[in-house]
Amino acid sequence: MFRKSFFKKFILGFVALAFVSCDKDFNTIDANIIGENNYNFSLNNEGIVLAYNQGLGVMQSNNLPVNPLGVYQDPNFHTTTAHFVTQLQLSSANLNPTFGASLKVEKVELVVPYFFDPRKKVTASDGTSTYVLESIYGTPESKMKLSVFENGYFLRDTNPASGFTEGQTFFADQRPDFDLNRYGTDADGNSVLFGSRLNDSTAVNQNDAFFFDKSEIKEITVDDDGDTTTTYLPPALKLNLNKEYFENKIVSDVGKVNMVNNNVFKNYFRGLYFKIEKIPGENGALALMDFTKGKVTITYTEDGVVSGETTRIEKTIELNMSGNTVSLQDISNVNMEYSDALSNVNAATGDKKLYLKGGLGSMTVIDLFGNSGQLDSLRTLNWRINEANLTFYINRDTLGDTVAEPNRIYLYDLNNNRPLLDYFTDVTTNTTAPKNGKFVHDGIIQRLPSDDRGEKYRIRITNHVANLIRNDSTNVRLGLVVTEDYRIVSNMDRKNPGSSTIKKAPMASVMNPLGTILYGNTPAVPADKRIKFEIFYTEIN
Repeated sequence: MFRKSFFKKFILGFVALAFVSCDKDFNTIDANIIGENNYNFSLNNEGIVLAYNQGLGVMQSNNLPVNPLGVYQDPNFHTTTAHFVTQLQLSSANLNPTFGASLKVEKVELVVPYFFDPRKKVTASDGTSTYVLESIYGTPESKMKLSVFENGYFLRDTNPASGFTEGQTFFADQRPDFDLNRYGTDADGNSVLFGSRLNDSTAVNQNDAFFFDKSEIKEITVDDDGDTTTTYLPPALKLNLNKEYFENKIVSDVGKVNMVNNNVFKNYFRGLYFKIEKIPGENGALALMDFTKGKVTITYTEDGVVSGETTRIEKTIELNMSGNTVSLQDISNVNMEYSDALSNVNAATGDKKLYLKGGLGSMTVIDLFGNSGQLDSLRTLNWRINEANLTFYINRDTLGDTVAEPNRIYLYDLNNNRPLLDYFTDVTTNTTAPKNGKFVHDGIIQRLPSDDRGEKYRIRITNHVANLIRNDSTNVRLGLVVTEDYRIVSNMDRKNPGSSTIKKAPMASVMNPLGTILYGNTPAVPADKRIKFEIFYTEIN
């Protein structure tokens, strides 16, 4: 047995073979050798890597692990305005509280933490800290209008159309359903249809001039002796909600009878609806948030007896954001070039530019080898595949240098909506950045050292290609999308797939608001920017 290394760029109009001998000397052989059928290849390599765009349209968006909130303007794609709906659940499954006649709600606070990098936290000698927020795109200090309402649209667990055997699906374009069923407060704190928002604080940074504040939260508490304690907490979305409303709705006789368990409570109080609006002249910003870490705390006092004396006793009820959720997204200001690309897809010979857009965006379909006959030729060779890669180059000329870029892209089996074998065999982890695990399989952006902008993405598909060549595995179509978290490989339904065979898309793509533009594999693409397909192999005699 002797060893060779085969380097092959499957790009339209250019094929090169390079062999590495045992002494590691490189010998470059012109592509014409293929025409002589020395390796049973054909000069016509148009079908080797066929890549074209696929719009996804409206996607299922319920119960995402993280959800966007805010306004994000990406000039290459469109403007996304992301609202959010969540059920609330009792912190205790069977709270069944008792409320006295002297009860008074003192404050109602809603808190949802932001993502931040603990390694970049800087703590001063006085105990205050500076944070660097993560997963916020656009202009973080940009102001937006935020309104929080009671949701009146019931979020079922299961679908009655399936005989309640399947989960209920909700889609990102259903904001009108929630707008028509939003409840707010009247002047007396009663719940009324189309009433005033619940986050009605006089502090405008909680409503009319809301922004994602990176400042830490300062809390001051006073004990029974009058001594104060100052506590500093990490940055979070923190809102004061209408006290009278929650006193009437939750901490009352009618609220009490509906807190016997969470099933009853979720039907009585159907959650919160976060509605965001762009302010004219402001750029806006969008944050990815884990609302399951959020809660609403109702603090109230009532008369009680302590050491034989009647006094005011402070109590709290916590409502967790751990029920069903829906991400609601409005799309506007669609880039015409992007729209045209999705309307004029060339599935026969591929597209010059490949648009990957998360959320209600688009993906790329890849047909590896296709009908070129090259795969059958490779199967006749006595090769052991050592490594195989697909490299995608970022179209910097179109993408520009100011927009945020997705940190990672994900290649998967599009026929069966599941990861490739290389995903499962890669057990690498990253303890400081868990989303960057499986780094051998890769897909992580490679940046230019000169300006930190993305240059390319590489994905190793060694086991997938080995299975195709050595084990006659089925040559499935591949899907390429942006991903928010490589660990999440479940899928969401497309609302209107039409006649397309693509009925689903990865959940992690729906979660990610970002997009990128890659070079395709057509003659119009510069040779050094076309999709590069490499195989390294050992030939066995």
